[in-house]
Amino acid sequence: MIADKVKLLFDSQLRDWELAARNYNQLGKILTRSVSFEGFSVIIQFNPERIRSSSAKVDARSIGERVCFLCKQNRPKEQTGVSIAGDMTILVNPYPIFRRHLTIISEHHEDQRIRENFYKMLELARLLPGYVIFYNGPQCGASAPDHLHFQAGNRGFMPVEADFYSESFAQKVISANSTRIWKWNGYLRTIISFEGDDPDSLTSSLEKFLDNFSNLQPGLPESMLNILTYFNDGGWVIHVFPRKVHRPVQYFAEGEKQILLSPAAVDLGGVLITPREEDFRKITASDIKDIFRQACLDENEVPALLKGL
Repeated sequence: MIADKVKLLFDSQLRDWELAARNYNQLGKILTRSVSFEGFSVIIQFNPERIRSSSAKVDARSIGERVCFLCKQNRPKEQTGVSIAGDMTILVNPYPIFRRHLTIISEHHEDQRIRENFYKMLELARLLPGYVIFYNGPQCGASAPDHLHFQAGNRGFMPVEADFYSESFAQKVISANSTRIWKWNGYLRTIISFEGDDPDSLTSSLEKFLDNFSNLQPGLPESMLNILTYFNDGGWVIHVFPRKVHRPVQYFAEGEKQILLSPAAVDLGGVLITPREEDFRKITASDIKDIFRQACLDENEVPALLKGL
């Protein structure tokens, strides 16, 4: 089974790869704290090793001037992987957020796009039921927008998982063709969730969603979104976070006003990653509300996204 191979991969990488072993050992010392809101909480994690991702330059010029660190010939010689889903490889992420953190990459150097690869995401979730598979779009969190990849982390880490089942925030708005669609309310972030056991129906619903979203954001290579997917009780749960900006104004501020936070799927799932201790200490509930407000699409735009689903 793939899960057994992944366990052996972790065992060997943490034994033979000093960088990975050191960073996973450091996870036990990472600082976290919780900020409470009405009925839910957001976790803040101080993780200095994630500075590479948070501060990654993803403009076209910067991408063009660097080698692709996900291509096989450019990966560390110590990094080994497990083949999966035909043309993808599972790697241990050496800069972890989760106790078990994977990067799952295409063996082909192709752009980060979800429309043509959503079916792969579902298959990965089915093969790795103990993990949440996540996708960061090329303009909202992917540090390698020029190379198709997903990431995965152990289940139960992000608050959004339990909060979905609490029935306090997600309201079912559509049920058709074995797919159920939920709209979240009162959760600071705009989230559309899909649930079902038919991968074809789920894929069709997401494609229609992307068509609607592209009408709101014309001219982009892909509409701005982050996705979390996991396999549960014979079916899939998919949380889609429609975005409107990559980084909030606080990211670009100077001095005391700066908060070096670049929201991606894990942050929107309820765990904010701060690579600087000063930001971990000072970020407030008001800051979190404002950052989510800037990053996510407005709730009044959701009906347009659901049209025809």
